[in-house]
Amino acid sequence: MQCFHDSDAFDLLDRDAFKLTHKLMDHPALSLENLSEASPVMPTSRVTYSLGKLKSGDAFEASFRTRPVERSIEQTIETIRVSDSYVRVAGPEIHPSFAPLYRELIGDIEGMLHGLGLGRHVIDPKLSLLIASPDSVTPFRIDRQCALTMQLRGSREIAVFPQWDERVVASTDRDAYVASAQSLLSMQRDADTLGSTFAFHPGEALHIPFIAGHQVRNGSRDVSISMSITFNTAQSMAWRRAMTFNHYSRRLFGRVGIAPKPVGQHAWRDGAKSSVWGAVSGLKQALK
Repeated sequence: MQCFHDSDAFDLLDRDAFKLTHKLMDHPALSLENLSEASPVMPTSRVTYSLGKLKSGDAFEASFRTRPVERSIEQTIETIRVSDSYVRVAGPEIHPSFAPLYRELIGDIEGMLHGLGLGRHVIDPKLSLLIASPDSVTPFRIDRQCALTMQLRGSREIAVFPQWDERVVASTDRDAYVASAQSLLSMQRDADTLGSTFAFHPGEALHIPFIAGHQVRNGSRDVSISMSITFNTAQSMAWRRAMTFNHYSRRLFGRVGIAPKPVGQHAWRDGAKSSVWGAVSGLKQALK
């Protein structure tokens, strides 16, 4: 099954945000009936809740807690409609009903990557479902992967910010975050005007590039249900290695006033940094 229309838009993968349409609205795994059956039997660690309206600057990931699933999906949706809360299902593909959908998504994306000369495989793909209250906000965040997010019910507006723009997030903070030396990033003051806002509805999808900052506001009329798949490519893994190189070389040479140039400006320089950090990482593994 081909999951997306407008596959030509993938030419912009990891270079810019873009909208496209998906073909999953009638997929049997995503019916309310199947969600009602699948959610209660998921491992409790996979189904998490965030209660209370979030605001800009809040840590989205840290707000989620594990709780037993006590209601059907229909009851959950009705409760979420008035409770300013979120329910997230991480890795639903462990349920037999979602496994074919997961394989279809990965196969479709890998086919497009191959066509673009970006390799044959996605790296560390992760699938998730998010159910969110009307008017709820997902605060500014960046991911260490690129993402395709698909709207299934309700509406959302997502503002996506330029991935390498120092006016959004300083490269020092971005590098530390990718190197897992920092767990929370904030948008620079007055950066709001730098984002591009995409409004989308059921049947539409949005690509968010690797390390591109984004924030979400759900529509006011209905509960939002969306599904996202995040993954890395050979290119984004090279960027990750280059950014990790920057972080540790900045710590090593910063005292003598030597600072690495930010990643995302010159491909040849990023490639050299990626190669060096790859060699260092390989040596560390060999010595363990």
